[in-house]
Amino acid sequence: MDKYQKILTKYWGYPNFRPLQDDIIKSIGQGKDTLALMPTGGGKSITFQVPALAEEGLCIVVTPLIALMKDQVENLKERDIKAVAIFSGMTKNEIDIALENCIYGDTKFLYLSPERLGTELFKTRLQNMKVNLLAIDEAHCISQWGYDFRPSYLKISEIRTLIPETPVLAVTATATPEVVEDIQEKLCFKEKNVLQKSFERKNLIYIVRKVEDKQKYLLKILNSINGTGIVYVRSRKKTRDISLFLKKNKISADYYHAGLSNETRERKQHEWKSGRNRVIVSTNAFGMGIDKSDVRIVVHLDLPDSIEAYFQEAGRAGRDGKKAYSVILYHNLDKIKLNQRIDRSFPDIKKITQVYNALGNYFQIAIGSGKDLVLDFNLIDFSSTYKFNILIAYNSLKILEREGYIQLTEELDNPSKIHFLYNKNDLYKFQVANASYDSFIKLLLRSYTGVFNNYAAINEKVLAKKSNTDIDTIRKYLQGLNNNKVIRYIPRKKTPLIIYTEQRLEEKALFISKKNYSDRKKRFTQRIESILNYADSDNKCRSQLLLNYFGEKNAYRCGKCDVCQKRNELNLSKYEFDLILEDIKRILKDQNATVSFLVDNISIKKEDKTLKVVQWLLDNDKIKYTNDNKLTWD
Repeated sequence: MDKYQKILTKYWGYPNFRPLQDDIIKSIGQGKDTLALMPTGGGKSITFQVPALAEEGLCIVVTPLIALMKDQVENLKERDIKAVAIFSGMTKNEIDIALENCIYGDTKFLYLSPERLGTELFKTRLQNMKVNLLAIDEAHCISQWGYDFRPSYLKISEIRTLIPETPVLAVTATATPEVVEDIQEKLCFKEKNVLQKSFERKNLIYIVRKVEDKQKYLLKILNSINGTGIVYVRSRKKTRDISLFLKKNKISADYYHAGLSNETRERKQHEWKSGRNRVIVSTNAFGMGIDKSDVRIVVHLDLPDSIEAYFQEAGRAGRDGKKAYSVILYHNLDKIKLNQRIDRSFPDIKKITQVYNALGNYFQIAIGSGKDLVLDFNLIDFSSTYKFNILIAYNSLKILEREGYIQLTEELDNPSKIHFLYNKNDLYKFQVANASYDSFIKLLLRSYTGVFNNYAAINEKVLAKKSNTDIDTIRKYLQGLNNNKVIRYIPRKKTPLIIYTEQRLEEKALFISKKNYSDRKKRFTQRIESILNYADSDNKCRSQLLLNYFGEKNAYRCGKCDVCQKRNELNLSKYEFDLILEDIKRILKDQNATVSFLVDNISIKKEDKTLKVVQWLLDNDKIKYTNDNKLTWD
């Protein structure tokens, strides 16, 4: 058993690595920059956690998903592996302590949001850290060709110059060939090195149903397929409506979206994972870091914006390797709605400039100042104050983010935190001199560990229950200790943040690149067209369509999706169908031909089988009749 396998068994209890994990880990162990392409649920985190534990020093993990960052830090801590996370919204003191522990303590993993990379504080402290690996999660975010480009990821190349001997592992579940090349270039790979597992999911059956009444058909699906399910919709209101509809029809269901409190989301997640609720109806906020292997069905009631987003969400079904389904319920109105998103997602440049100016006024930031400011942000209040359509305002801010002027974070739900400023001797003296605080301080010390070296997340509600009092009293004690400088107390905060990555500019100095704007709109439109083509297609295997999109050009027909099932009804083997199809295509590409000519010139000399394929091609608009009653390839 090699050192990596010993670590895997010791900390995770697994006897062996999954396919490709071992290759990735050994590549990193040899000091090679590595790009790993692994489908959702493939165990990406293991590929950087195991090699980092095998070497001295710490691993820096860059990820844009703060919720996932927090989950992974907690999971590592549960395995007695020291990990910390730094992201926007933390106080300078919190960040200071976390970075000090990375330099002088035995922290093994530093999770970092990309916007923190460019700060002088981090770059200065980084030079005193012993970094054994730089891991980039969601690596497609560094590519302007990717579906979720984030300018802050471009700062990673600057970081590499400060730790030139440290290898990089970039991981992603979704990348087209174009994005694969771009990731390696942007991350300054010493030499190209891509390790890829096929995106094929042999146990996952892809289905698209064009239906008028989606709710009625959803019921039909859930009543015909046993097991746990996820239903994806586009709006928060719809999550609740569909959940109530399912409950009324005797299907245990709940809803989930990013606007719920942290406790509520954790409770709903737990009830679904434990099987108390069979179905969770959610926006795309649900799924990151959700490790439930026995999901039998994922249904999309609304089309996502891209093949990449669909593939990730669909991939949450059947991670246990057993048969599972991914179903899109599609209606012609979906096409109209999705096309409308193109204009909403790209407001005109004049409107973007108006939003930028309004933002500076909203926060009362003077021209030439504001760089690195981190500000609580309420999009609804902002839009209402300046009479902006909320979607136009949001998408204008996202374009300003892509241009590098600001950063708009996801909604954060940060729990209350405490950190003891007194050492144990001084604290004892304080307790003796302030008897009214003695019992409460003992309660804190019994309830939470590590409070002298780090900030610890606390729960006022739990403390109130333990001490048989109310939350207001607990907060009064905490605030009192804070005022006496015994502890630093940071009350819970739930809000998105705006970060000014550059100083506020005058209107005439604000530059929105028309080329970038045009290119991004074009790529967004192409992604919309790709998902619409996937939903509309009824003549090519769905698994093949998805794999082709991600560059796997020689994929085999799955034989199980709704399109393949139609072909299977012809009572032809895949070999026979494909052979006849290739012959027909070859003939009709050169000339128009009658049916009898085709029958006579097909290598499989069975007229009934050739006629079945011809009829299938006619039904699916691949061939058509000319005016002189000959067939032509359409």
